[in-house]
Amino acid sequence: MVRIAVIGAGRIGAVHAATVAHHPDAELRLVHDPVGNAAEQLAAAHGARATRDLAEVYAADDVDAVIIGSPTPLHVEHLVGAVRAGKAVLCEKPVDLDLTRVEECIAAIAGHEHRVMVGFNRRFDPSFAEIHARVQQGEIGPLEQLTIVSRDPAPPAPAYVAVSGGIFRDMTIHDLDTARFFLGDIVEVSAVGQRLDPGYAHLEDFDGAVTTLVAASGAVATIVNSRHCATGYDQRLEAFGPLGSLEALNQTAGSVRHSSATHAGAAGPYLGFFLDRYATAYRDELSHFVDAVRTGRAPSPTIEDGRAALVLADAATRSATTGERVLLPTTARSHP
Repeated sequence: MVRIAVIGAGRIGAVHAATVAHHPDAELRLVHDPVGNAAEQLAAAHGARATRDLAEVYAADDVDAVIIGSPTPLHVEHLVGAVRAGKAVLCEKPVDLDLTRVEECIAAIAGHEHRVMVGFNRRFDPSFAEIHARVQQGEIGPLEQLTIVSRDPAPPAPAYVAVSGGIFRDMTIHDLDTARFFLGDIVEVSAVGQRLDPGYAHLEDFDGAVTTLVAASGAVATIVNSRHCATGYDQRLEAFGPLGSLEALNQTAGSVRHSSATHAGAAGPYLGFFLDRYATAYRDELSHFVDAVRTGRAPSPTIEDGRAALVLADAATRSATTGERVLLPTTARSHP
């Protein structure tokens, strides 16, 4: 059993705690949160103990690994502290909103980077992972075009948007990592941001965006994002090559389709929340992390993947703000 502590008892911390508690090869030992009784409540729900003292997490002899689900500005502090305490780390994305801070973090854990995994869980979505594997096997020939559609069902609260780092660092960063996962080195970024939702007018952020990435191979990825979608959580991916295409469609709660004289193939609504859509991805992400801890193998995505995705998010932000195309030196290649 891999014994795990979760730092952060908010929404994402609760997701990780539940996932650990139900994993056959992991055990939730400790939950940390300094606010109110959040840690106590979450720990009690899963038979773990709670603490408001971060030093207790680092010093715990019965903790092998730490999952960081604390607010983004605290990620670097918690990641460095856990690694220096000899723990393996799964850190939610992004490592930080500031590239300099990420680079300082990497420098601070030099020689121990192999103990850190960044939570880009979409790599572990069964549909996306299957398409990636089949592309790697050459089923559609060399990948020429990748299309990613990612639209949230409803915008987040303005207070969250104000501190999120913007749509590209907060939302698109998942898709940027997915694009790197498929395409490898990205050398050019162009983005157009949209401000069509009046509720975003004062936030200096975009409520929609279309981003184009050019890979060193010549392949192109197009990422379509929106903070709102009337049809639900819109998550699609298509890989296209000279021998064909592979496509992951939106998911619904069931597979029943209704046809009549007035419509054909009507189905239930798309899944409406990321925790429903990516529940299996969170489980498979944890399995990968647990296996890496047990075997001593370096997990993936790495902290360098986290850095590279932020480089692309920064470039997309710059492009959408200035209208210019951003050229990049080749970034660290993403390995399956």
